Amino acid sequence: MPTSIITTDDLREFKMELLEEFELLLSKHVKTETHKTWLRAADVKNRLQISHTTLQKLRHKNILTAHKLEGILFYDAAEIDRLLTENSLS
Repeated sequence: MPTSIITTDDLREFKMELLEEFELLLSKHVKTETHKTWLRAADVKNRLQISHTTLQKLRHKNILTAHKLEGILFYDAAEIDRLLTENSLS
């Protein structure tokens, strides 16, 4: 079996190739932070076409999650869209 000599330049080139592959793999698996859109209760009721009481029931049954800030309830728009998609009549 022939022997080959590995130089520091070879190692440096290997390192660069390896780092590029790691960056590619990480970019595929690391989620980029997305900006959340928050809706007030009135916006949710309009979007879902439901009453205040129905919105309360969804919240109490833990179907929708609300976040209270200074007495105002906010809902994650992505969660509402996911709820609509999961419960669509297809």
